[in-house]
Amino acid sequence: MKLDFTKNKDGLIPAIIQDATTKIVLMLGYMNEEAYQQTISSQKVTFFSRTKNRLWTKGEESGNFLNLVSIEADCDNDTLLIQVNPIGPVCHTGAETCWQQPNKTKFGFLSELENTIQLRKENGETEKSYVASLFAKGINKIAQKVGEEAIEMVIEAKDSNDDLFLNESADLLFHYLILLKAKGFELNDIVKILKERG
Repeated sequence: MKLDFTKNKDGLIPAIIQDATTKIVLMLGYMNEEAYQQTISSQKVTFFSRTKNRLWTKGEESGNFLNLVSIEADCDNDTLLIQVNPIGPVCHTGAETCWQQPNKTKFGFLSELENTIQLRKENGETEKSYVASLFAKGINKIAQKVGEEAIEMVIEAKDSNDDLFLNESADLLFHYLILLKAKGFELNDIVKILKERG
């Protein structure tokens, strides 16, 4: 990879740091050619600190290193996208990202649905919300609904009506997300276990 460190008079190029697993952007730093080479050789992300006016390996004081996974240059070869496995929080404030956001995997619409379920649980308006009414009936009722939806999905799987099968699958997933929330968990907890099983 031929990087262009000459576009800026200070010889620095932006380095966008992204978690290799969650794909969340963690921080932005700057590298000169020496910082880039040290990152490659040490496999720990090293920046050129504009305030300290020297090379700075992220984590050299805190122990919160950014272990290198991959480096890609943009189309102009003057900006880097660096994927890492972070050790501990990234921001100097102690936050997981420099944008004060949690660094956890997002599942698009399913994450939005998890948030909606949480809001309905907290709101508790059982006369307006099916989800709130399930939470009000307790864990046994929620677990029972998951069992019922699982049986209905299995029955439809044995038939040839794909539309009914998909609808029952959606019902099962929806009620499973409610059960997870009732037990104090979320999809990320399940994904973590699946990854550990490898």
